[in-house]
Amino acid sequence: MAKYTGVFEALQREILAGKYGSGRRLPSEAELALRHKVSRPTAARALRELQQMGVITRRAGSGSFLQQPQEKRPRTGLRFGLLVPGLGSTEILDPICNEITRYAQSLGAEVLWGDTGGAAATGEDALALCRSYVEHKVDGVFFAPVEQGLDRAATNLAVTEELRRAGIPVVLLDRDATEFPERSELDLVGIDNVAAGMEVTAHLLEQGARRVCLLARPNYPPTTDLRRMGCEEALRRADIDTAYGVRHYGEPGDMEFVQGMMREARPDAILCSNDQTAAVLLQSLGALDVKVPGSVRVAGFDDVRYATLLAVPLTTMQQPCRELGRAAVKTLMERIGEPGLVPRQVLLRARLMARASTG
Repeated sequence: MAKYTGVFEALQREILAGKYGSGRRLPSEAELALRHKVSRPTAARALRELQQMGVITRRAGSGSFLQQPQEKRPRTGLRFGLLVPGLGSTEILDPICNEITRYAQSLGAEVLWGDTGGAAATGEDALALCRSYVEHKVDGVFFAPVEQGLDRAATNLAVTEELRRAGIPVVLLDRDATEFPERSELDLVGIDNVAAGMEVTAHLLEQGARRVCLLARPNYPPTTDLRRMGCEEALRRADIDTAYGVRHYGEPGDMEFVQGMMREARPDAILCSNDQTAAVLLQSLGALDVKVPGSVRVAGFDDVRYATLLAVPLTTMQQPCRELGRAAVKTLMERIGEPGLVPRQVLLRARLMARASTG
């Protein structure tokens, strides 16, 4: 967790407890830095977050204060639902949903994280939570389509149909509700996966790689197809022969599968469909005494929290979680305001985080 988050959450608790009412000034950057044993820039970032959420006003020469009632944006009275399988235990969608909640609340909207039964964990849970949101008559839903299970396509279709019949606008998070290459008639907010695949592959080529394999688990989501397209396009533009087979689908923890891939494709770089796959692959390669990055370079997608803590810090494409959360809220608000808008894809750029796994 970023250091500023602890300062931010402590201030948030004090504000909710009424500590800074009646024009009382919030602690300064220097005071916060001393209290929480952090640097002054870290304390400043926490205050900046509260300011961007519309919670406080910062006045030059005076300090930071809670916004007065007349300064606050009018409450929208809207209620949104988060329909995200595994919410609370996902590396990427959790921070995106945190930002959705913060930003929506700053605009006066309420965000539900699930019914009393908790967040959805399976396709059946997702459908049950969807029906709960319909019963609660929410004004909109943020839906991360189910990506695991053989029945995921049917589940995602059932969820989106339930919401469509109820007249509830939907913004998809991260991935489409249909199987590649189909495209649903719903707004989608995520990263530009094709561009991300091209950028990380170009990085591998710059490091000297010429035999790049893409590794994904079976039954992969549509985002993997897009990342593969980017990878193959980067290889094509560099005149790299992909006839040996750039695509490999299997479990990264299956030693026999990994041995077969290394023997048949003889890759000098492996681009994994996500960081979790890359982390397991690094363990398998270590057990096979394959040196990373000496014998093969490894890269992933997402930049999960443990990416820098692996035995070999992982090169990856970082998702801009904060910006994605805010873009999702804005997209849903626009859809509510103008239901006749054509379906849109809001694709943000991922950031290359080059680390030791690619040399």
